[in-house]
Amino acid sequence: MKRYSVTAKRWGHGWELHIGDVGVTQCRVLDDAVEMVNDYLDTLGFDAGEVDVVVDLGSLSSQVQRSRSKTVEAQRASEEAAALSRATADALRGAGLSVSDGAYVMGVSRGRFSQLTSRESAACN
Repeated sequence: MKRYSVTAKRWGHGWELHIGDVGVTQCRVLDDAVEMVNDYLDTLGFDAGEVDVVVDLGSLSSQVQRSRSKTVEAQRASEEAAALSRATADALRGAGLSVSDGAYVMGVSRGRFSQLTSRESAACN
């Protein structure tokens, strides 16, 4: 399947969609970019394919990329923290600590500590 690289550039009425060496079309909002590109390609007789849209925001592009990267890092860190919390709660219970004492040691409520040690809750997290 062919891949089309598209650069979206802001203009007065929405976005210009520059499709590699193929041409340019427009859309009002970025959510419509892939559909508009595919419609344009179809009109020109090109086969549909994978459309990769890169948004050109000039100097803001690097800030957006840093923000997205930090969000992904934060999600990973949150998942790691949740797994470590569950393992720690299990280890504390395994060492004989009560729910109250385990909750105190971990700095969470007794209800939260119970959730961390519950297999059903761990599967939902």
